[in-house]
Amino acid sequence: MALTKSFKETVRARAQRDPDFRLALIREAIENLVDGDVETGLSILGDYVNATVGYKTLAERTGKNPKSLMRMLGPAGNPTAENLFSVIVQLKEQEGLEFDIRARHA
Repeated sequence: MALTKSFKETVRARAQRDPDFRLALIREAIENLVDGDVETGLSILGDYVNATVGYKTLAERTGKNPKSLMRMLGPAGNPTAENLFSVIVQLKEQEGLEFDIRARHA
């Protein structure tokens, strides 16, 4: 489903002013990816990139083509693990995050 421009603008405005919201976007994206909902995880990462760093800057930081990154995080995205993790590393560094992955019984 395509997002409306106003929704994207709302996400961008909130992400620019609220670091907790940005953290929640990254957390939700990674949880979806790990849980096997790759389409949703990639979509949320794409929303985060659009709302924060932008594809041009991310491309410079990862050494990837901006259009390739857009396709990778788009609805039909199918990134390699290496490409996906290079994006996650850059986003993690941008936010100054450290991940603490824990296993627990559901």
